[in-house]
Parts: sequence; C-alpha cells; structure tokens
Amino acid sequence: MDNITFKITTATEAHLDYASIITDEMEQSAKARGTGIAKRSPEYIQTKMKEGKAVIALTSDGVWAGFCYIEAWGHGKFVANSGLIVSPPFRKYGLARLIKKEIFKLSREKYPESKIFGLTTGAAVMKINSELGYIPVSYADLTDDEQFWKGCQSCVNFEILQSKNRQNCLCTAMLYVPKPQQPAQEDVALRDDFKKNIKLFERWTRLKKYVMLNLKKTKDKTFNIF
Repeated sequence: MDNITFKITTATEAHLDYASIITDEMEQSAKARGTGIAKRSPEYIQTKMKEGKAVIALTSDGVWAGFCYIEAWGHGKFVANSGLIVSPPFRKYGLARLIKKEIFKLSREKYPESKIFGLTTGAAVMKINSELGYIPVSYADLTDDEQFWKGCQSCVNFEILQSKNRQNCLCTAMLYVPKPQQPAQEDVALRDDFKKNIKLFERWTRLKKYVMLNLKKTKDKTFNIF
C-alpha cells in the first residue's frame, strides 16, 4: 500500500457504478464522527457525474478511493464543494487535500465569478480550505438560497441550526471570494498560527461542538421541566 498511486479526474458517466459505494461511505463516515450530514442519493451523485461537476479518485487498479462534487446556489452566485469523502483504507495518503485542490480548480473553471463556500465540522478540511484561500465567515455571508438550507433537514444537528435562526451550528462556514470581488483589507482573514497548526483547528471544532451540544441539552432539560 505504501507505493499506491491515485488517478484523480473529473467524473463522467463511466463512473456511475461507484455512486452507491460513495453515498454509503458518506453516511457511515458521518455516523463514525458523530456529526450530521445532508444525505444524498446515488441518483443525485450520478447526476453530478453526468454534468461533469464531480471529481473522483481511483487507484491504478480501479478501486474507488475518494470523491467530491460541485453544487451551485443562488443562480450561480455561490458554489459549494460538497460531499468530500475518502475511503477508509486511503485516508493517510494526503488524498483529501489532492481532491479538494482538484474540485476547487474545477469550480473555478466552471464558475469563475462565483464565491465558493463550505460548511464542515472537520479540522483537516478547514485547514485545507485555508490553504486554498478560504476564510472563516458567519452563516449570514453564505447563500440565502432556500434549497441549500433545505438540504440540512436530513442532518442530525438540524434542530441546532433552527434554534440559532440559521446563523450558527456545529459546522464552521468558510468562504472563498474571487480576487476582483475581494475587499481591500480582509478583517476576518485566518490567523497565521491557524495555518501552521492543525491542533488549533481541532481545538476549535471540539470547543464548538461541546458548546453547541450542551446548549441543546440545556434547552431540552428546560422544556422537560414543563
């Protein structure tokens, strides 16, 4: 396995048979992390492949190794790189970073004027995003497209999102703004020490999860009194 090589390419109709494997792993991975995820059907993933809006990673033997796809919101004003997943046997090869770079490149090619955003609970993904030029933002800076937020309804943390009036949740929001649209000074730019140390990302995500989940428990206990 040490000499393994990957082929990362834009997914096509030739990859449709991988859709069920991908969606199954997405669900299992979310359960293992104890976090929510907006569920996607194999048919939805296949549509992304047919549209040329997905990236897939395979080994030289044709074994599925990773995947990510593009979603456009607000009439293309915003783009999200969603569903990043790496098969468990291949998670220590830096594959997630390679896939993120490819899907980011594909997004810029297809939607050069769009803002690219992501919602994630993963510290590693946040670090990769920062390397690509994303900055952490409030939920208010994301798309107001109702179809996007409806996708969160299948997430186990949807109640938290609702209780925060869709302004916060366990996920951290990050945004990439094309250079012509960037302000002269980015007051919310990611701190330099965060770029260097993933431990700070991990500490942040653990703290956010602890605070959010305990607020939910406190709220539930209060309702139970009455």
